[in-house]
Amino acid sequence: MSGAIGKVIAVNISEKKGVIKESIPQGYFQEDHGLVGDAHAGKWHRQVSLLAQESIDKMTNIGIEGLCSGKFAENITTEGLILHELKVGTRLKIGDTIQEVSQIGKECHSGCAIKVQVGQCIMPKEGIFTRVIKSGDIKVGDSIISVEAID
Repeated sequence: MSGAIGKVIAVNISEKKGVIKESIPQGYFQEDHGLVGDAHAGKWHRQVSLLAQESIDKMTNIGIEGLCSGKFAENITTEGLILHELKVGTRLKIGDTIQEVSQIGKECHSGCAIKVQVGQCIMPKEGIFTRVIKSGDIKVGDSIISVEAID
């Protein structure tokens, strides 16, 4: 199965963990590291976090105001793709990168700034994490395409 399945609507970065990220027009995602300059990047399985705009919209629809890209500390905000239905191991071509889904959801850590400011966090249920397999740039508007494993 290959084909365009979504698009990037925001790239977000922060220098500290557990805080709302700032949107940037483009970021460099380094192989086996993540978004260069982001606090969550490093040699581990959760190098990049993704959250669908559709998930953010669910929160808006239940009455939570002021939500925007990066509010849930996601590196990439997507559109047109139900992220949490992807399987671990799925490979995605996002911009110039290839990334592999490494985890679906997570436990929110105590004292999470997002949960404190927003009231609840959707990342634990609907956010996903990837490892960067091939380095490259990702910019707003880039396609997200599922690809077969190349190894």
